[in-house]
Amino acid sequence: GDTRESAAIYVSKHLLEEGAHLSIYDPKVSAVQVKLDLEDPERPEMFKKLVQCHKDPYVAADKAHALIVCTDWDEFLDLDYKRIYEGMAKPAFLFDGRKMLDHSKLIKMGFHVETIGTRLSKSESERVDSPFLPAPCAHGSASVT
Repeated sequence: GDTRESAAIYVSKHLLEEGAHLSIYDPKVSAVQVKLDLEDPERPEMFKKLVQCHKDPYVAADKAHALIVCTDWDEFLDLDYKRIYEGMAKPAFLFDGRKMLDHSKLIKMGFHVETIGTRLSKSESERVDSPFLPAPCAHGSASVT
């Protein structure tokens, strides 16, 4: 796929600069293209150490601290987010860069949901059973899709 102006590249590069481990799933972009887009030619060892590409979204999200959705492929509407949540480190954060997911449903599952670009209203993001916890340090793991 054409990745020239992908938000996922911008977000991924920023996270890599912070030392985050990335597990990437993109149904339209090959692992070769991901490497071309993200690998710093002056520090190729950083890509090898911090980035893994997956062909299965559930494997990519397993044990991640955060899930970042940067694409609007319809496939992401139909994922089993309860299954994803159960496999993630807690607290589990979900950043919706396309504002296409059912945020209320995700919050009820236990996700701490944020949109990229526009913050959810306070009433949407508050949870009765648990206060909002601060984001994990950048050295955690993220699944970027």
